[in-house]
Amino acid sequence: MTPVSNGDVGIPPSLEWKFSQVFGERAAGEEVQEVDIISAIEFDKTGEHLATGDRGGRVVLFERTDGKDHTIRKDLEKKDYLVSRQPEFRYKTEFQSHEPEFDYLKSLEIEEKINKVRWCQTANGALFLLSTNDKTVKYWKVQEKKIKKICEMNIDSPDTASNGRSAGQNGAASDFVFPPGGFPSLRLPLVIVGHETNLVPRCRRVYAHAHDYHINSISNNSDGETFISADDLRINLWNLEICNQSFNIVDVKPVNMEDLTEVITSAEFHPTHCNTLAYSSSKGTIRLIDMRQSALCDTHAKIFEEHDTSGSRSFFTEIIASISDIKFGNDGRHILSRDYMTLKLWDLNMESSPVATFQVHEYLRPKLCDLYENDSIFDKFECCISGDGLRVATGSYSNLFRVFGCVPGSTEARTLEASKNPSRRQVQTPSKPSRSFTNLARSRRRGAENLNGDANGGSYDFSTKLLHLAWHPTSNALACAAANSLYMYNADDTPPE
Repeated sequence: MTPVSNGDVGIPPSLEWKFSQVFGERAAGEEVQEVDIISAIEFDKTGEHLATGDRGGRVVLFERTDGKDHTIRKDLEKKDYLVSRQPEFRYKTEFQSHEPEFDYLKSLEIEEKINKVRWCQTANGALFLLSTNDKTVKYWKVQEKKIKKICEMNIDSPDTASNGRSAGQNGAASDFVFPPGGFPSLRLPLVIVGHETNLVPRCRRVYAHAHDYHINSISNNSDGETFISADDLRINLWNLEICNQSFNIVDVKPVNMEDLTEVITSAEFHPTHCNTLAYSSSKGTIRLIDMRQSALCDTHAKIFEEHDTSGSRSFFTEIIASISDIKFGNDGRHILSRDYMTLKLWDLNMESSPVATFQVHEYLRPKLCDLYENDSIFDKFECCISGDGLRVATGSYSNLFRVFGCVPGSTEARTLEASKNPSRRQVQTPSKPSRSFTNLARSRRRGAENLNGDANGGSYDFSTKLLHLAWHPTSNALACAAANSLYMYNADDTPPE
């Protein structure tokens, strides 16, 4: 591992991660429903809100609660107070973003699964976010509204009449003498009995019919007005206020589809330069494009690619080199990429090789054939980088995730488990993979091989995988999605003296 240079920052000590919260934890033995599995996760830029999407097409919002119930006079004191506390969240609301559809022209079922969720700029106290499934992007507004609670009094008896008077019906109504049985047809006017504040989600825009292939990425621009959506072959540029027109800015589709050699796997806007974006490919390359150069950005400004100097290529070389996710650092100078085996950190000023490489799945190399037959080799793990740029994280199998330090001289490399006791699985880089494959026939055929244990005595389950996680933008806090459960972990921002 070659650490990245990060100015004059010293080597920070390794963080001790602690369990903070869990949402949606299932009881022992409880079966997880497919529609409840979390498929997307994202903090907003302030860190005050968190959004998740699931395979059932739902978006769930959480809000930060620590520090909100305290009255602090000075802004400086408030700032110091909030920084010293670890983030805590609570459930805010949820809504159905996408429904299953059927394309009758192509005889194609469109799943409701949420592929990505991205926060947009807030305005007038309302929250805005983008969500997408395989074909359609939607722009949502979530706002608090006061709703009047009213009731209609039906006078059936003297008892209900007295109840009506106690609820505010005074004056002439009290002069009536109600006979036994009352007047069933007599109804008093509607009465406002109070107000309640509800969160009301509303779909403002639907961006559809622009992708022939499955959407794998959306990214909103720093200008607050545009965003991109990317599928395997194209990247489209949208204006948030215009849903019936988009501009195709990248198109890698060849004239003859038999000549297709690579596809787009992920795309991301630069955090501050609205004209710059990056996209990755299945060949392990990252292209940086400048939209000022031309309307169709077929020519990249820079290409980041690590050339294989070992000379040992195999059937799996291109498969494991495919990049599943890229993220810009907050500084805008670094890009973090995740392929099947490694995490790589790239400097925008150095295209020839990454400035840091972190081994994540090297212990699985001897079992690539089994992983291919089981399709696990095609799993798409996401990655994230801390707000200060000092650490990176990504997921693995058995609901494990790994955290690495990336400043010069750092040896921080933690393996943690998405559970209430994250440190119980202290496995560094096991020499053998461990898992029970679900294909029983293959298990019998390969019964002599040890697929359930590794050299350190641990066991690995390839059916439980931590694909989605996000780093809080201002604190050392991680949100990890394990099946239908959302786990939150905190680490001390200031190490003890």
